[in-house]
Amino acid sequence: MDNEIVKRLIWSGMLAATGALASVFAAKASALLYRRLFDEDPPD
Repeated sequence: MDNEIVKRLIWSGMLAATGALASVFAAKASALLYRRLFDEDPPD
């Protein structure tokens, strides 16, 4: 793991994965809030 390029690639991959997961969870939380506030499904 002494190669700087490999470390940067791993970091970029981890950052992308956690960002994607956060986006999925944020969308689910927003949809849940919308359903509770307006008692209907959110628009697409």
